[in-house]
Amino acid sequence: MGGPEARRIATWLVRERGAIEAALGAQGRTLPPASSPEAEALRRFRSFVTSGLLQGPEVAPSLEGLRARERRLAPLLSAWTAAAVAHAGAAGPMVKDALEPLRERFLLALRGTAPARRAGGAPTRSARRAVPSAIDRVTDAFLAVDTDGGTIEDANPAAAALLGTTREALLGQSALGFVPESEQDRWWTELDAMAEGSEPRRLAASLRASSGDELRVEVSITRWSTRRRTLALVLARPTA
Repeated sequence: MGGPEARRIATWLVRERGAIEAALGAQGRTLPPASSPEAEALRRFRSFVTSGLLQGPEVAPSLEGLRARERRLAPLLSAWTAAAVAHAGAAGPMVKDALEPLRERFLLALRGTAPARRAGGAPTRSARRAVPSAIDRVTDAFLAVDTDGGTIEDANPAAAALLGTTREALLGQSALGFVPESEQDRWWTELDAMAEGSEPRRLAASLRASSGDELRVEVSITRWSTRRRTLALVLARPTA
């Protein structure tokens, strides 16, 4: 699957993340603790699914440092996939066709890295700060967003305050969860531009706080890249 249909499914999965997890709970499946290897693996699987749908089969899952065991993870990913399919309603068969190959690829890749997982340690959030902590002193809201999956990899206290939550709660969340639905395609376009090496960008946009209130902001976006990933560094200043 590819093209506009795959992009629509990717956007839908990001937007409906909370509802899918609620459907997972309705199936009697308890999500693993947020700090567990299985929870980290689920986050990476969701990012891989989004990237795979948007960019195609050349995308590989990010598994470095992951210590989740396949025998525990496989049932969790199957349950998450089933919950997404059930939540999709009439579009369930199409969502299943999109997700199942990606789930199999993720597990196959995980199987192939077992020796590395046993030898490595689990990464901690404090060790994974995407940028120096000096950004915490910036008064504008700052988010470092993974251009592949749209997940928030770093944030400062100003961003947490603007969005009505805590920095810890932002990490690992989808940035699109804080964007009104009407603007989500536009934000994906901006992330894609950063992934492709675009020059810094400026735009007027909206964000949505955890309370549901929409906030008008002036946004600047720059690109920061390593061999492993590309981040969109977003600075947002309220305009009203």
